[in-house]
Amino acid sequence: METLQRDPYLWQKAKARAKFQSSLLSFLFVNAILWVIWAFEPAHHAGRVFHIEIPWPLWVTFFWGLGLIKRGIAAYGGFSYEQRTQREYERLTHEQRTHEQRNIDPLDKYR
Repeated sequence: METLQRDPYLWQKAKARAKFQSSLLSFLFVNAILWVIWAFEPAHHAGRVFHIEIPWPLWVTFFWGLGLIKRGIAAYGGFSYEQRTQREYERLTHEQRTHEQRNIDPLDKYR
C-alpha cells in the first residue's frame, strides 16, 4: 500500500475550505427554514400601524453570517493565524537563505 504524501499547508487549507463550504450549506438551509417559519407566523401579520417589528430570524442570519464571513475570509483570503504564521516563516527562511548566499549576518540590520 502506497502512503499518500501531502503538503501540510495545502492540506490545512483544503480542510478549512471544506469546513467553510459545509458551514455555508448549513447556514443557507437553516436560515431558509427560519425565514419560512417567520413568514407563516400569524403574529407579524397583525395590522399594526405604528409599531415596526424587526423579524426575529434577522438576528440569527446577521450574527451567524458574521461568523461565516470570518470563516470564509480565513479559508479563502489567507488571514488565519496559521496562514499568516506560515507566510512569515517562509519570508524569514527566504531572507535567511539570501543572507547566507551573500555571507551577510541576518542580525546586522538589528544592530
